[in-house]
Amino acid sequence: MKNQPNTTDAALRRNLSPTYVWAIAFGCIIGWGSFINPGKKFLPNSGVAGTAIAMLLGALVMIIIACSYAYMVPKYPKAGGEFTFTKNCFGKAPAYLCGWFLVAAYLTNVPMNSTAIGLIVDGLDGSADILKFGFHYTVAGFDVWLGEIILAAGILLLFGVLNILGVKKAGFVQTVLASMLALCALTLCIAGLLSAKASGVHMAPIWGFDKSAAIAAGAATESVGAFAHTGTRGVLSAILATFAIAPWAYVGFDTIPQAAEEFKFSYKKVMGIMVVAIAFGCFVYISNNTVAAAALENWPDRVMAGEWVLLVAAEELLGIFGKVLVGVGVSSAVLSGIMGFYLASSRLMFAMSRDGFLPRWFGKISSRYGTPVNAMLFCILVSLSGPILGREALGWFVDMSAIGASIGYFFTCAATLRTMRQYGDGSRCLKTVALIGSLFAIAFMILQLVPIPGLNGVHFGRESYLMLVIWITIGAVFYAAQGKRGV
Repeated sequence: MKNQPNTTDAALRRNLSPTYVWAIAFGCIIGWGSFINPGKKFLPNSGVAGTAIAMLLGALVMIIIACSYAYMVPKYPKAGGEFTFTKNCFGKAPAYLCGWFLVAAYLTNVPMNSTAIGLIVDGLDGSADILKFGFHYTVAGFDVWLGEIILAAGILLLFGVLNILGVKKAGFVQTVLASMLALCALTLCIAGLLSAKASGVHMAPIWGFDKSAAIAAGAATESVGAFAHTGTRGVLSAILATFAIAPWAYVGFDTIPQAAEEFKFSYKKVMGIMVVAIAFGCFVYISNNTVAAAALENWPDRVMAGEWVLLVAAEELLGIFGKVLVGVGVSSAVLSGIMGFYLASSRLMFAMSRDGFLPRWFGKISSRYGTPVNAMLFCILVSLSGPILGREALGWFVDMSAIGASIGYFFTCAATLRTMRQYGDGSRCLKTVALIGSLFAIAFMILQLVPIPGLNGVHFGRESYLMLVIWITIGAVFYAAQGKRGV
């Protein structure tokens, strides 16, 4: 595979302020999952205590890994982030491996967020079912309606066009969305703390419970304690079940280096921006999960019934205002996720094209707007498949987001260690945290891929393993084909 730089019509423009970059990172970190998963995964798998510990530990690990990003960005201030670091430090094949999995990590989050739009409307409109019109069909047990396809596709097109029109416009919209998201989460947290309806007693079982076994036994809230995670192994399993998906939960802070060529501020601010984005994300995850349990004395019943637990809790606390609050918050999260991952995906593909890893077509920059227009068009086209395929089918593929993020973290930390030796700079502390970051990245991959006896709900499901094999095969074929064409 020859490394042939691409020629473009123009250069990427430096229009991103620190606020815009924070908004991109925070908007990518917090998506639909922080509002839906308290009932779907966090509370049953880990409970209030297990989720809080796992998210705090995950945030700490991400901050450790962020130290390597902060070191590498000034060394290689180019679009592509982890891919660029890996190419310069380890060569073409590792760079392609890193880039290929990061494409999966970033791009699949766009259509996945779009499928949450129908769920949001469905949860907020009660029995009205305003989007359930026209033809519909089922994919992997998930009903897809024409109305949901039209709305989601319209939003994908709108936000894709905003990204093409320039990062300044996209950055402003992203900042508004991220600010609304933070405000809604903070308001809900304060309401939960001050409300007489919320109680610590409601949070039991605090380490979660075996949801499948409880449902099979026909258990209710009063008897669910028999299925609670207890003992050293049970508590460890509860914490690791959520800690293992920390790369997925916090994927987004690492999108910052993807836009390094478009910063109009000092690279010294990168670390601070990353830490603030991670801290905000950690707060939202823990707050939403805790409020959902504290407000509902029968949350295990709600979980086993498949209800949107956070929405029910908000309505219990604040009435219709609580329902609106969650609606605005989750909508802001979904839309900011779409915007941010569009930007990250297009910059990554642009960088891979410029360095000869993808066809030259992806490297074209609009002379009018200064954005990688063709890469963005490709992202839009791929994302439009989301509303058509449905949520469950995409869910199998998006599980690989955690693997892609973990691979990116590993190569960034490893590249930091090599670059420090090359330049003879950096501190002993940085060397230590880069090494620790590398080990944690490997640990995340092991937890996700290797079934460990006694640790339930941690590793991939069968469908996700299949998607992983397919993605690796496609990547290998594409890499070989590119090498034969000499591009």
